[in-house]
Amino acid sequence: MTMHAAIYDGVMRPVEKLFMHELRRRLVGTARGRVLELGIGTGANLPYYPAETELTGIDPNEGFLERARQRAHALGRPVTLLAAHAEALPFADRSFDTVVATLVFCTVTDPLQALSEVHRVLKPHGQFKLIEHVRMPNPLGARVQDLVTPLWKHIASGCHLNRDTLSLVQANGFQVESVREHLNGLILEIEACAL
Repeated sequence: MTMHAAIYDGVMRPVEKLFMHELRRRLVGTARGRVLELGIGTGANLPYYPAETELTGIDPNEGFLERARQRAHALGRPVTLLAAHAEALPFADRSFDTVVATLVFCTVTDPLQALSEVHRVLKPHGQFKLIEHVRMPNPLGARVQDLVTPLWKHIASGCHLNRDTLSLVQANGFQVESVREHLNGLILEIEACAL
């Protein structure tokens, strides 16, 4: 089941106003050079990229990409948008200075393959920037996530509430440089470097 772009924006609006806009501003605002955004979705990050970045965005959902095109046009933001999956990036090795993913690794079908692809397309010492909801460190919270995830995946386009994305990043070719926790460890801002 794939969520419609307009529904997604509506569902996310309160979350954006509460805190996500600030997380996006801080993390995306430091992207540099040639930038790839995985799962660009409806383009929520577009207002926060520095003007000098050369931006490419991918998403498997054509409805989301159309909404991102409209947002980019309204902002006067040049961006190349392509329909693609994170597990099979259509780019040459060492193509990008920065890769950004916000609320993406919860949904990708094969996160290990996607991380391998990120590593492949990043230049040596390239930056990998993520905002992700993750498995909570609190055992009770994590157990609730485990129980809810099967239904939630069906409702929310395959989203896993209980993925330990930080551990996956650390174990798959990246050096984590900083982690900021929000909502008692439910949301993480992760900045890493390709080794």
